[in-house]
Amino acid sequence: MKRLRLNVVTKLFAATFVFVFLLYALILIGEKFFFERFYLNAKVSELSQAMASFPDEYAKLPPDKHKLDKLVGTLMNRTDASIGIVDEQLRQLNLAPYFLEIKVANKNQVITLPLKEMQSTDLPEGLRVGDTITIDGIYMDENDTIMKPIRIAGQSPSTNVSENGLTRVTAVISELMLPSQQRAHNPFYQDSLVADQIGPWLEQQYDEITQMKSGSFIQRKWTDPWSGVNYAIVIHRFSYQGGASFILAVTTLQPVSDAVSMLTSYSLYATPVILVILLLLSFVFSKMITKPLVTLNHSASRMANLDFTEHASIHSQDEFGELSRHLNTLAGKLDQTLKDLTNANVTLREDLEHKEKMEQLRKELIANISHELKTPLGIVKGFAEGLKDDVAHEKRERYMDVILSEVDKMNELIMDMLELSKFEAKAILLRRQSFPVSEVIDRVAASFQLQLANKQVRLCLALPEENNVWADPRRIEQVIVNLLGNAVRHANPSSEIRITGARERECIRFRIENEGAHIPDDQLTRIWEQFYRVDSSRWRKSGGTGLGLAICKHILDLHGSDYGAENTVNGVAFTFTLVENENKGGNDNESEKE
Repeated sequence: MKRLRLNVVTKLFAATFVFVFLLYALILIGEKFFFERFYLNAKVSELSQAMASFPDEYAKLPPDKHKLDKLVGTLMNRTDASIGIVDEQLRQLNLAPYFLEIKVANKNQVITLPLKEMQSTDLPEGLRVGDTITIDGIYMDENDTIMKPIRIAGQSPSTNVSENGLTRVTAVISELMLPSQQRAHNPFYQDSLVADQIGPWLEQQYDEITQMKSGSFIQRKWTDPWSGVNYAIVIHRFSYQGGASFILAVTTLQPVSDAVSMLTSYSLYATPVILVILLLLSFVFSKMITKPLVTLNHSASRMANLDFTEHASIHSQDEFGELSRHLNTLAGKLDQTLKDLTNANVTLREDLEHKEKMEQLRKELIANISHELKTPLGIVKGFAEGLKDDVAHEKRERYMDVILSEVDKMNELIMDMLELSKFEAKAILLRRQSFPVSEVIDRVAASFQLQLANKQVRLCLALPEENNVWADPRRIEQVIVNLLGNAVRHANPSSEIRITGARERECIRFRIENEGAHIPDDQLTRIWEQFYRVDSSRWRKSGGTGLGLAICKHILDLHGSDYGAENTVNGVAFTFTLVENENKGGNDNESEKE
């Protein structure tokens, strides 16, 4: 079964979605099962630290009859907990943590706020020291200093006369301790639980509580039987007024329970939206992260196919950008190396082909030399044997002439072979100079007068008046000798040989044309090869070594000449070009390696 191939975008998208979704699921599970416990532990830790510092804070306060009440009220507001203090018999101390102290007729009066009968809404909002308030209540002591409030209003009460049996007091607040606005929604009810409901529970925990060591604490969870609200209770042992006492703090867990319930309900509605957003963000994230990686992969794929023309276009300053620059550098170096290898391979192939060609030429040369020398040596041997056998006197001169003629031919062949070997070994360098070609042609033509006369061939010259060229005069004379000699040998008797010159751009094209037998078209390019003859059966009659045109080819190649041979209407024409003196090039100091 073929496995499904997933690209990196799909993998990253799936991994990101699954990872974030699992993280979201873990958060939901934590909120559902562990958030309440975390809140409880954090709250208990906060209460324990506050209760542990309670004795030290109490000792630092100046003496005051409301000293303990003030400290308990401050602690309750700070920790959002209801505080109670019990002795070793677990009897609770009567505390009035919330009160208002006003000054009436130069006398301070304390308005204690009862925990059971009051709610937070019974107090005017934002009461501060210095505010004027009106209180209807009942005095609780014989000195009329402590009043139990029935109704508390601002400076302007809703009624001008208090109810029967109540005393109305309007005064300025000099000191106060009220429940903080940060406390639970009904702190008075929560505080009353410490006096009314916690007592029976404490008696059930008597043995455990009384056996606590000084400075230690215990923590329990308690449920209000009337409201069903869960509370956390922390009891701490400390020394108070020379005896062992216990301070207990009761804090509600209702807010966190409501929060968990609300979060659970919220999650049911938020989860589908979060999933859609998560899908979109995962897709965008995976595309954004993998885009440079996909680009680099395409670049690497092209490099694998030896295509280095297109470079990766990532210009960021991170690892992707650095990798892109490294790939581009690698592509450039590989491209250059590949070109160098290709050029080296072409050069090597050319060298191998040249070596094979040279080997083939060597074999042909040996065969041709053997063939070329075999006939004259045979002739020399035959006539030498005739002389040895003392032939008739009248034949001696003819035999000697034949032997000398054949020796001259062999010597000419050997000299041409030595000359050709120098060209093939690239041991010939030119000595260029400016000279008139017409003088060279006249000198060569004069040397062929006897041969021209024997065949009754006319030589016609038509050269430009100013025909100075930039070339090696010795080598050009050698070319003209070979071409003119070849034209004379193959010219028909009583015919005409024409040597002409015409300017072409920056050169002069010379043409040597005779009237004679045509060269087959398929052999026009091969006549420049060494020892190649169109009709090998007639070479001894026509003369020549078969190397003249090969030597001409090398000389004209060194001059950068455009040369060739073509059949005309009546014969064959050889052409070649030479650079005029005004457009000379090359090195004046070139020399020949001998």
